[in-house]
Amino acid sequence: MSLLEIITKAAVDSENLSVQAKYPIILNSDEILSNLEPENEETDDTFLIKRVGGWKISETDTKIIELGNKFSKKLKRKLKNPKSFGVDEFLEVLNSFLVKTTKKIGLSVEVDQSDPGYTRLMIEKLGFFIARDVVGLILETCVVLELWELVETLIIHGVVGNLSSTNLIESLVKKKRSDLLCLCIKYISDLKSSDLVCLFMYFLSPPKGAYSTMINVRKDWENQAILAIEKASNQNPSTKKSSLAKQASILLMVAYDGFSPSELCLHYLFASSNLDQMTLSYSLSRLNGSEMLSLIRYLGKWVSKYEKFPQAGPCPKAASTLGLKACEWVPSLESVVKHLGLIVDEHFSSLVLYSEFHDELRLIDGVVKSLASEARLCCSVADLVENLKSEVEIRKGA
Repeated sequence: MSLLEIITKAAVDSENLSVQAKYPIILNSDEILSNLEPENEETDDTFLIKRVGGWKISETDTKIIELGNKFSKKLKRKLKNPKSFGVDEFLEVLNSFLVKTTKKIGLSVEVDQSDPGYTRLMIEKLGFFIARDVVGLILETCVVLELWELVETLIIHGVVGNLSSTNLIESLVKKKRSDLLCLCIKYISDLKSSDLVCLFMYFLSPPKGAYSTMINVRKDWENQAILAIEKASNQNPSTKKSSLAKQASILLMVAYDGFSPSELCLHYLFASSNLDQMTLSYSLSRLNGSEMLSLIRYLGKWVSKYEKFPQAGPCPKAASTLGLKACEWVPSLESVVKHLGLIVDEHFSSLVLYSEFHDELRLIDGVVKSLASEARLCCSVADLVENLKSEVEIRKGA
C-alpha cells in the first residue's frame, strides 16, 4: 500500500470516529512511548507505517478519565431535567469534581472554599486537566443556568476548544451575550467558519435585546480610551512612554469615537488573526443585502478615519507597557483596505446591481483616491531622502 493510500484510508476511517476524545491529556507521554513495540517483528521493512502495541496510559491518567466519566454521567443526568437543577447544586457537584481532580493528580491548590470566586479560581488552576467533552458539558450547564462569570473564565483561560466552540457561539447568540461573544473572538483561536458567519450576522444585524450587553463592550472601549488619555497627560513629556501613550490615545480615540456598540464589537473580528481571506469570503457569501451594506459602511468609516487622522497607527507595545489591551484590537488600515477590496472583488456584480451600495462606494472611492495620492507623495519624499543619504555617503567616501 502506498503512502498516499495509507493517508487516504486513515482520513476516511477518522470520519467514523467519535468526535469526543476518550483521553483528555497525557501526563506521562515519555513512559507510554518507551513501552511501544512493533506488533509484528517480521513486517516487511518497505512499509513506511507499522502497527505498534504496548499502549498503556498511566494510572494517574486512568483515574482522571474515570473521574471525568463519572462526573459527565452525573451532569448529563441532571441536565435532563434542568428546571430541578439549580445553581447551588451544580456548583456543589462541580466543586466536588475539581477537588477530587486535584487529589488524583497530587496538585496542591491553595484556594479558600469560602472565597466567592472559588470555582473560577479552581478552573483557572485545573482547566488543563479537564477533558474536552467534560468542558463542553460544563459550558452547556453554565449557559443554561446563566453563570456568565464561569463562562468567561472558561473562555479566557483557553479551556474552550474547537469541539465546544460552535455550540457555545450559538448559545451565546441566543442569549444575546455580546460581551462574551467578543471574548470568544479574542481567546478562541480555532473558531470555525460557521462560528464567524454567526458572529458577522449577529453584529451586523443585532437582534432586539442585544444592545444591553453591547453597552458593556462600549464601556470597555471607553475606559481604555480614557485611560490612554490619562497616561498621556501624566507621563513625563520627554520619556518614550509619553510618546507611546500619546500614540495610543489617538488610536483608541479613532477606534471609539463615531462607532456604534455593534461596530465596536466588529473591531475584534477585523483585528483578529483568524480572519483569513478564504474564511471571510465564505462568511460574506452568507450575508444578506442589509448586512452587506452595514459592513461596507463600517469599513468606510475606518477608511475615512485613517484619512482624517494619518498619525493613527498600530502601537501593540502599548498593551504590554501601558496596560492598554484595546490597542491590540484596533483594525489596521492594511486590514481594512484588504478586506474592503475582497468585498468588492467577490461581490462586484451585486454591488453594481443594487443602487443602495452606490453612494457608499462613491464615498469610499473618493477617500481611497485621496489616500493613494498621499501615499505616492510619501513615496516620492522617501525616495528623495534615500537619494540624499546616498549622496552624502558618496561625498564622505571621496
